[in-house]
Amino acid sequence: MFRLDEKIWFWTLLVIPVIILLFVLLQIWRRSAQKKFADNKLLKRLSPNQSIFKSILKVLVLCGAFACLSLALVNPKIGTKLETVRSQGVDIVFAVDVSKSMLAEDIAPNRLEKSKQLVREIINSLASDRVGIIAYAGKAFPQLPITTDYASAKMFLQNMNTDMLSSQGTAIHEAIQLAKTYYDDEEQTNRILIIISDGEDHGGEATDIAEEASEEGIKILTVGVGSEKGGPIPIKRNDVVLNYKKDNNGETVITRLDETTLREIAEETNGVYINGSNTAEVVEAIKGVLDQTDKKEFESKQIADFKDQFQWFLGLGILLLFIDIFFLERKTAWLKKLNLFNENF
Repeated sequence: MFRLDEKIWFWTLLVIPVIILLFVLLQIWRRSAQKKFADNKLLKRLSPNQSIFKSILKVLVLCGAFACLSLALVNPKIGTKLETVRSQGVDIVFAVDVSKSMLAEDIAPNRLEKSKQLVREIINSLASDRVGIIAYAGKAFPQLPITTDYASAKMFLQNMNTDMLSSQGTAIHEAIQLAKTYYDDEEQTNRILIIISDGEDHGGEATDIAEEASEEGIKILTVGVGSEKGGPIPIKRNDVVLNYKKDNNGETVITRLDETTLREIAEETNGVYINGSNTAEVVEAIKGVLDQTDKKEFESKQIADFKDQFQWFLGLGILLLFIDIFFLERKTAWLKKLNLFNENF
């Protein structure tokens, strides 16, 4: 496992396209100036060893040197020691609705992106709790098993979209049923399931399954994303809205936030319903519930020691700079034989 200490130094990589642009402009200016001085045949006689290939190679070496120096500033580190760490926390499973109705833009930028933002901010507020992720629409699909790896959780979360499940619709009971398999301790009572949805439930069994989940020690928190006014469901291609979903009568379908269903599901497990329009309020409310929940002690493997690797990139960068300094733009004997770009004619 590796990590990057100073990611801000990645901005120094912008010097590479600047170097390439300056090189192109220099070549254009040089060609223009040479044409004013003499024609191509005379120029080749005056400077027979001038090589375009060597000039390009010299610039590429320079760009490679700057890339290595930038990586040295970023200071990548490699984990060298794995330790077993004991910590206390709660097992939290996020069930995120990825049905097409989550594309509605009645809450900016749309319901799904808002849901992902909420989950991301909740994860950022956690300390030693374990998290898992479920995606659901007409069916539920496990995205990430219970883990303490928050970076992986955010990566899986970012890749979630409404096209990842072929079975459309919204079956909240499927998500609850799948979540029951996530918790690995039969005696565990601090099980939290956070359902983030617009509340549409085409299965109609969510409250019954929630009651079963409650008997297994699962507390469900529901977060409603959307508005009561609602909005149309866009049909997109390459992020361009082509049309809006229609019903059998050709009327535009309006999808609305159903807080009643979400509240009923939460109440079945002595959980709470939270309106998701204000991210800070959602995070604060969930943090309050977690603080009142009994913590479980569990073991996890974590990288405890990282070693700097910047010296390798620094050394390579300096070497490439030296090569570039002593790298001539004139043709060499072997290059003349290759005759790249028909330069000998």
